[in-house]
Amino acid sequence: MTEQQAVQDAPIELPPDFAQWLALREPADVAARATDLVDTVRATLTGDTPYVVHDLGAGTGSLGRWLAPLLPGPQHWVLYDQDPDLLARARAGMPTVAAGGAPVTVQTRRGDLTRLTATDLAGAALVTASALLDMLTAAEIERLVAACAGAGCPALFLISVTGTVRLTPADPLDVEIADAFNAHQRRTVGGRHLLGPGAVDACAAAFTRHGMTVRTRPSPWRLGPEQAALTAQWFTGWLDAACEQRPELVDLTHEYAKRRRNEANAGRLGVLVDHTDLLAVPR
Repeated sequence: MTEQQAVQDAPIELPPDFAQWLALREPADVAARATDLVDTVRATLTGDTPYVVHDLGAGTGSLGRWLAPLLPGPQHWVLYDQDPDLLARARAGMPTVAAGGAPVTVQTRRGDLTRLTATDLAGAALVTASALLDMLTAAEIERLVAACAGAGCPALFLISVTGTVRLTPADPLDVEIADAFNAHQRRTVGGRHLLGPGAVDACAAAFTRHGMTVRTRPSPWRLGPEQAALTAQWFTGWLDAACEQRPELVDLTHEYAKRRRNEANAGRLGVLVDHTDLLAVPR
């Protein structure tokens, strides 16, 4: 995969403030991830030579910062993203030592991760991703699963949205906004029909078809007063996406939006955003 091909094929457009959003959400992702799946992964990592971990859609490197210190032995991480600025941040922020003091080395690859093959992942001990699957299509997930299965390594895909959101205190408009947001997650962009909340189930089914054992765990965000800034930012993006999907909601939600933002900024809005973590292991 050449850099020119990667730039031409890259399907996901990111907002200019995406790095700030990733930094804001990082503590919530850390708190939500299912650590028992990491225990299973740890048991598969043996030997004294550095094992290779491919982190897909690495962003600013949040997953690597969390996971590398939890894993034993020497590690070599390959971070994939289409944004060179994000990759530079990720590389700079990765830990240099793993559990027990073993070294961690890093390289970056800029490109379209939906085009990866088993050859690209050859020799991998683990493939990881966080908050990625819902941005993919059915065909892209099938290719990604086939690449992981072909490489014969475990795949740990974390923080995939399920479409379930609960706000406290509740409001009659919450359900309507959630439905519109989920429809937006499943929208067609540039000829790509995104799976959104259905992605993790599609991924699990694809791994099962490829003969891998799949385990899933809930990994919800639970946002309260301590996460007021994240709650406010999340709510704005959630409502904006719903209104983009259904423009008639703009007028219907004017007062709702003002009230909810005030609640969020004051730390009075509680939010549960459901996610699922998935681990697929070769049988």
